Amino acid sequence: MLIDTHAHVNFNAYKKDADKVIRRSLGNHIWVINAGSQYDTSKRAVEMARKYKEGVFAAVGLHPIHLSSDWFKAKVDKEEIEFKTREEKFDYQKYKKLAKSKEVVAIGEIGLDFLYKPKDVKNQEEFKEKQKEILKEQILLAKELNLPVILHCREAHKEMLEILSDKKYKVRGVLHCFVGTKKEAKKYLDLGFYLGFNGIIFKKDLADVIKYIPIGKILVETDCPYLTPPPAEGRNEPLNIRYVCKKILEIKKMKMIKDFEIQIVKNTKELFNKIR
Repeated sequence: MLIDTHAHVNFNAYKKDADKVIRRSLGNHIWVINAGSQYDTSKRAVEMARKYKEGVFAAVGLHPIHLSSDWFKAKVDKEEIEFKTREEKFDYQKYKKLAKSKEVVAIGEIGLDFLYKPKDVKNQEEFKEKQKEILKEQILLAKELNLPVILHCREAHKEMLEILSDKKYKVRGVLHCFVGTKKEAKKYLDLGFYLGFNGIIFKKDLADVIKYIPIGKILVETDCPYLTPPPAEGRNEPLNIRYVCKKILEIKKMKMIKDFEIQIVKNTKELFNKIR
């Protein structure tokens, strides 16, 4: 058994076949946490989780790219798709009500993205500050509800670590799709965080970082529909989590995949302690 700790089967990329994708995953003993990126997709993640007796969970949150309105590009099925983000104001009480659903195991996907530079934002420094303030609000929501956070961080580890080091924002969680340095990894580990890895490890050389991180602090994910790991092709899905595990095993020179999977599931359930 494995748990994909960061999927987006609640996104429009699966509008026609989400149920088939989920059932294919569950049939192969892979459970799924679908993360929201705005209120609509967060709500959809909760509604999706309610359809299944076990194995499907939700995380709710407002992603930093939805703090402005702009055209955004991403690769799905080897093709670059373009879509327009709609600016959303973070409504603490609205998200709180949704996050209190029994299917919700985390607040996420939330964070900082300083690589993202929307065209409609004239002052990038003000936009960065806006991201930081909304992140802080969502961390406080996670603390109030005693939930972990799923953090997105691009080109912003310095600022992220400054926030997480503040006692007011002390929270448990995972840095999803981690591509930072060993030094940054150590700082997150010292704060008690887990580090999540997905198909990006086939594209970026993260071997030294993965070797450094204790197995007890690693989580696995797909971030589907993005970052499809080879030899899989096309749109990513939770089923492909096993390719990520195999790659981590190779990097760490471990032979017992069963022991590895047992530890990874243990890590996941320790962080997302509503999962049973």
